[in-house]
Formats: sequence, structure tokens, C-alpha cells
Amino acid sequence: MSGTLYVTGTPIGNLEDITMRALRILGEVDFIAAEDTRVTRGLLSHFDIHTPLTACNEHSTPQVYESIADRIASGENCAIVTDAGMPCISDPGEKLVRLCRERGIPVEAVPGPSAVVTALSVSGGSTAHFAFYAFLPADKKQKKQREALLTELSRERKTCVLYEAPHKLRTTLGDLLRVLGGERRLSFCRELTKLHEEVLRMTLAEAVEYYTEHEPRGEFVLVIDGAPEESDHITLEDAVALAQSYLAQGMSTTAAAKLAAKETGVGKQEIYKACAERN
Repeated sequence: MSGTLYVTGTPIGNLEDITMRALRILGEVDFIAAEDTRVTRGLLSHFDIHTPLTACNEHSTPQVYESIADRIASGENCAIVTDAGMPCISDPGEKLVRLCRERGIPVEAVPGPSAVVTALSVSGGSTAHFAFYAFLPADKKQKKQREALLTELSRERKTCVLYEAPHKLRTTLGDLLRVLGGERRLSFCRELTKLHEEVLRMTLAEAVEYYTEHEPRGEFVLVIDGAPEESDHITLEDAVALAQSYLAQGMSTTAAAKLAAKETGVGKQEIYKACAERN
């Protein structure tokens, strides 16, 4: 009889935020698949839990995921955790969940804190609809993908949520200012639930000035207001830029042109032709 994979949330800062159910599951399962075993070992030690750990992260080979799934399929119960928050959200743990689903292995959620939802709740911005972008591509080889996502983000009417590390914040703010303009408002949610938690809300222009004068410290969640309603006519160039952002996400030219046409009202054939010429 198969065991169960428990997708288990852990605190994003304050250890008191862990749930009673999470503590029980972490103590009862046969083993824990952790993004970083050192981080998780510290959490377990704090609560006097001694369940065996195995690494499961972006560096793990497919064989590692298969091995974990094999153990669960053979009857062992496993909890998967990330360093902080809900695993499998912008996290390599999604591979294990997908594999278990494909193999018919039971998967249960043990909900816990999430930096995305926590930041939205205290941001002061609109929270009815939002788009989560996680970390923008930062590698030099991913420059096109980064630009495409920035373009997409600039047109997104929903509130947008980004993660950013302190040493990259100024670069990201410069890019956002260039693409979104200085008047777009956003909230900076820093060190959520920790001792130095801070939430600041300002325009992008004010943010660039503020973080030029103040050294960014701690992990950031950026909650950016959606694009304002515009009455200006959408050009072919606008539609092509949107299609290019979809191409960067892996869509085919046909699918990207079709979706861009639907969202902009520009002819699908025109968009397709322009994209084909550029690629």
C-alpha cells in the first residue's frame, strides 16, 4: 500500500507561525524531503523533532526524485518542505508533486505561511486579483526573457508580486522604472514576520531615490500596482511586444500571436508575420 506525500508549510520567519498539524506530520512521517537539510534541521531541532532528512532541491537529479517517489510508493510517508513558507510555489518541490500525481501516489496539503499572500495582505494595494512572477530571470543569458517579462508586467492590469534579493534590488528597481515609469506605486514588504519586518509604499521614482540612499537589507516581496486603464490606441508594435513575451515563456508563434490578438484587438496574421520576421 502506498504512503502519502505531505506538502507541508513552514514559517517564513517567526517560528510561532508553524501549525500544530505541521508539527505532528513532521514528527510522524518516515522521512522529510527538504530544500536545504541544514535549514530544516534547525527548525526540527527547535521543536525537538528527529525525523530523518533527505535533500530535494534544484540540484537534485531526476533519479533523486524517482527514489523519493519509490519510497513513498512502497509505503513510507514523506513530508516535503522548503526553507520557508509553502513548498512547490516557485520551488523545485513541484517536480516531486507532479511525479507523485503521475504515479497515483496520494498527495496532501498541510497549509502554512506563504510570503506571497502575507505580503499582499499588508501591502495596502488591491488584492482582489494578482499575478505572481516570483524572481525575474537574472542571468545575463536570460536578458531576453527578463525584458519580455518586464514588458508583460508593464501591461498587466492585476497587482503583480515579485520576490527579490537585497543585492539585486537596485538593479531591478532601475529596470522597473525604465519599463513601468516613475508614477507606478508599489509596496516593499521586507523581512516578513521577522524582528525587523517593514512595509513601505511609494512610487517607483521615490523607491529608486530611497534605495539609493538606504542599503537594501533582508529578503523583499514587491507588490506592484497593476497597469492603469488606458484609452490610447494599441499599436502593432505593442501587440508584437506582448506576443514576444509569450514566446519567451515557451509558446509557439501561432499560439502567442493568437493570444496577443485576443488581448489587443490587433490582427493575428499581422502579429504572426511580425514575430516570424524577428525570430
